[in-house]
Amino acid sequence: MLMLSRTASALYWLGRYLERADFIARLVEATVRLDALSARPAGEAAWVSALTVSYTDEGFAATGLATNQANVARYLTLDATNPGSIVSCLEKARNNARAVRTALTRESWTAINRAWWLFQNRASTGGATQTLSLVEQVKGETRGFEGAIHRMMRNEATLLIQLGAAVERADNTARLVDVKYHLLLPAGESVGGVVDRDQWTTILQTVSAVTAYRWLYSEGLQPANVIDLLISRFELPRSLAACVEETVGLLSQLAKRTGLQGEADRMARTRMARMQKTKTQDVIVSGLHEYLEAFIEENAMLDAAIARQFRFI
Repeated sequence: MLMLSRTASALYWLGRYLERADFIARLVEATVRLDALSARPAGEAAWVSALTVSYTDEGFAATGLATNQANVARYLTLDATNPGSIVSCLEKARNNARAVRTALTRESWTAINRAWWLFQNRASTGGATQTLSLVEQVKGETRGFEGAIHRMMRNEATLLIQLGAAVERADNTARLVDVKYHLLLPAGESVGGVVDRDQWTTILQTVSAVTAYRWLYSEGLQPANVIDLLISRFELPRSLAACVEETVGLLSQLAKRTGLQGEADRMARTRMARMQKTKTQDVIVSGLHEYLEAFIEENAMLDAAIARQFRFI
């Protein structure tokens, strides 16, 4: 059964915005922890990287505020003028959820609403402890929403929400790896040094992959292995490979239910076939930044193809 185009669009973007809110919460949490390393404070460099990963560096620069924890954490969480802040993402997610309220269960709507209420009448994130508490609550509610979706009836609504989340997750991971590889290490710090290792560990924490890394790699923390995990290992839900595979599967299921199959399916399958043949070491040698830049651009093209295929308005 075909649903209205505006309903399909609202469901897809509900998935994207909630996934984005969760990612920014994880990013803020990891940056606070990196900045708090007493022996080796990351300071301004860590918060510059957080802004760069979230594509909000230019917007923050326009505020004229100093780049420190208090200002950047507030900009990434509470600032409604920042379209990439958690509160902005939750506002958009809630509006989309309200537009398709009858397609959602009570549990999924409640999780969105509770996350949104966390930010009402809040002017400041407070210190490090209060900031960590806030983002942990956001993560809790987004996990609650994800769990509610998995318990919903398997239909076009749940598939579109999951598709939006998978596309968003792939974009977030690609940007995270790209920024770390090229921009994050402060001047004067050596590759493979203590700060470099702390930062790679922070990347793993951001995508909840510390334990997965220990299970899959036995030689200790190595940047090449972290890159391999986040790009090529299908076992990790937030890896590019896993997101690409999930996208293909969701589009296939939607095609069976709606009869809408075309450009987006072809693009997704072509990307997965290419990724299955890609070796991480070859990517690093030929240019990781160029690879990730191309992936992000292709992901945006796939997003546009999905909109055309499902006739979003």
